Amino acid sequence: MAITASQVKELREISGAGMMDCKKALTQTDGDMDAAVEWLRENGLAKAAKKSGRIAAEGIVAVDVDADGKTASIVEVNSETDFVAKNDTFQSYVAEVAAQAKATSAADIDAFLAEPWAADTSVTVDEKLKAMIAVIGENMNIRRFEKVTTDGLVVSYIHAGGKIGVLVEADTDSSSDAVKECLKNVAMQIAALNPKYVSSDDVDPEYKEHEKQILLAQAKNDPKNANKPDEIIEKMITGRLNKELKEVCLLEQEYVKAENKENVGAYVQNVAKAEGCTINVKKFVRFETGEGLEKKEEDFAAEVAAQMNA
Repeated sequence: MAITASQVKELREISGAGMMDCKKALTQTDGDMDAAVEWLRENGLAKAAKKSGRIAAEGIVAVDVDADGKTASIVEVNSETDFVAKNDTFQSYVAEVAAQAKATSAADIDAFLAEPWAADTSVTVDEKLKAMIAVIGENMNIRRFEKVTTDGLVVSYIHAGGKIGVLVEADTDSSSDAVKECLKNVAMQIAALNPKYVSSDDVDPEYKEHEKQILLAQAKNDPKNANKPDEIIEKMITGRLNKELKEVCLLEQEYVKAENKENVGAYVQNVAKAEGCTINVKKFVRFETGEGLEKKEEDFAAEVAAQMNA
């Protein structure tokens, strides 16, 4: 019998399985909805909906960079346990998600999930995700992605097997090994010290003024400053504000690998001078797995037991 689109839609809503899997299940069971649900369950394809409410706060960050360094992507895909995050099947899937993100024109995660899966355009990215949930046996989530395109150069860095991922974009007229190494070192700095801005020029003036007023109030409330003139207090808080900004602005941070305490900006310009080129760090993207997400407490032995009992 002919299977209608409304039947496929209904089965998808019941089971959480992918469109093509639902169509196949209905075909195999001559359109019997209850039998189709059982068919999906027997074939491990109806698990996604049941798992969708479980916390997925582990996982990995992955990157994909074109050989010419002009286009790159970074994605975070979450799983419930670190055990699954280290699974080869999961990691291969995340690499495919990163490749999809590098080619996408989607402006947000909803549009990304709705677009056709590149390796099988009969399903969407979201439907492929649900199929992988069924295969792997845990709830999973494509949490976020970003695509970077440039006329300069993009370099990536992955830390601790995907716990942290970084992309660094620079305006540069060189793609020499020395320039790539420089930007890789900058990416490692970002991974380690987690700056919020490229430079102090990027900091919102309102934020600077807000912080300045807080420092001013602190200074005036300190008895040690009771007899100091306003101009001295102004210099004090300006110095403190600059010290705060050095901690959150990449180019003003002390370069962690430097022996002479130069900052990151000086390090980059020294490499540019040595290479006879320009290098201006324009942007960076830093994803850390699970940041801001609620995490369940579960030890490694419990993860293994959960997998064995799945």
